[in-house]
Amino acid sequence: MSVSVSTHVLDTATGRPAPGVRVELLRGAQVVALGVTGEDGRVAQLVADLDPGTYSVVFHPPSPFFTRVELQVELADGHHHLPLLVSPYGCVTYRGS
Repeated sequence: MSVSVSTHVLDTATGRPAPGVRVELLRGAQVVALGVTGEDGRVAQLVADLDPGTYSVVFHPPSPFFTRVELQVELADGHHHLPLLVSPYGCVTYRGS
């Protein structure tokens, strides 16, 4: 079995991608992957070849209010796209394709 993860961050206040956002993938307290969004707001492949299980995705978005957004997710076999939409005072995520 193999798990892969990608992500993107969109600044909904400007309607543009959010470059330079640090994204971490943790299993327990251990960082297993680290990336920074590019000019297109994406980390095309944060990690590949993980074991299925419970992970935390941590975003450090460009917001005066949200300095850390952490999602705990159960990753099964396959590819998972985990985007973050953020504005100065709100954020939302969903399971992408």
